[in-house]
Amino acid sequence: MASSNIALVTGAGSGIGRHVALALLKEGYAVVLAGRRRDALEQTAQQGDPAGERTLVLPTDVSDPASVKALFAATRDTYGRLDLLFNNAGVFAAPVSLEELPYEQWKAAVDINLSGVFLCTQEAFRLMKDQQPRGGRIINNGSISAHAPRPHSSAYTATKHAVTGLTKATSLDGRKYDIACGQIDIGNASTDMTARMGRGILQANGSIEPEPTMHVDHVSRAVLYMASLPLDANVQFMTVMATKMPFIGRG
Repeated sequence: MASSNIALVTGAGSGIGRHVALALLKEGYAVVLAGRRRDALEQTAQQGDPAGERTLVLPTDVSDPASVKALFAATRDTYGRLDLLFNNAGVFAAPVSLEELPYEQWKAAVDINLSGVFLCTQEAFRLMKDQQPRGGRIINNGSISAHAPRPHSSAYTATKHAVTGLTKATSLDGRKYDIACGQIDIGNASTDMTARMGRGILQANGSIEPEPTMHVDHVSRAVLYMASLPLDANVQFMTVMATKMPFIGRG
C-alpha cells in the first residue's frame, strides 16, 4: 500500500484525535488510526475513508511498550515509512484535590499522557531516521494545562508540563535525523469531553462558571498548518484557544 504522505494519530477514535485524522484524510494523507477501542477507530475510518483505501485501524495501548512496537511495525510493513506522528492520546484523572488522588489514577495518567508520548516518539525516531527520504514530523498535543493548571488536575497538569519538556528534547535530539517536533496547546475546543464547560466548570476562586469554547475545526486546521511545513521549518509551540476562555489571567 503506497501513499505520498503517511500519518499516525493516537487517540484517533474520538475528540480531537478523530477530527485531526479526518482532516488529514481530506488533505490526502493515508492515516494509521491508533487507540484503545477498535469500534471507535472503525467509526473514524468509515467517516473519512469509507472504501478503506487510506486508513489502517490498529487498536493500541500507548502505555504498553509491546503494543507500541507492534503499532509501528505494522505501519512500517504496510506503508514503508511515516511522515507525521500526532501524539494525541491522553486521559484525565478524577477531579479531586491533590491529596485525595489515588495513586493508581496518577500512574495511569503518567503512563498514557507522558510515557505513551515517549514510547511512540521513540519508535517514530527508529522508523524516521532510517527511511528514505529521511526524517519526519512529530506533533505533540500539549494543553493549556501545560502552562497553567485547573483546580483538581495535579496528574493531568504534571504530565502536560512534562510533555513540554519532552517536546523540547525531541526537537533537539531529532535535528540530526531531520525529525522536526512541535507542540500544539489547545484550550476549550468543542468535543464530547468539553461539553460540561458550557454548563459550568470549577474556577480557581471556587466558583462554578461556564466557559467559552471554540469549534474543534480550528484545531484541525492548526495541525494541518504545522504538518504542511517543510522539514527545515517548524512551529515549535502553538496555542489555539477560545479567545475569551479564562487562561490569560487565570486564577
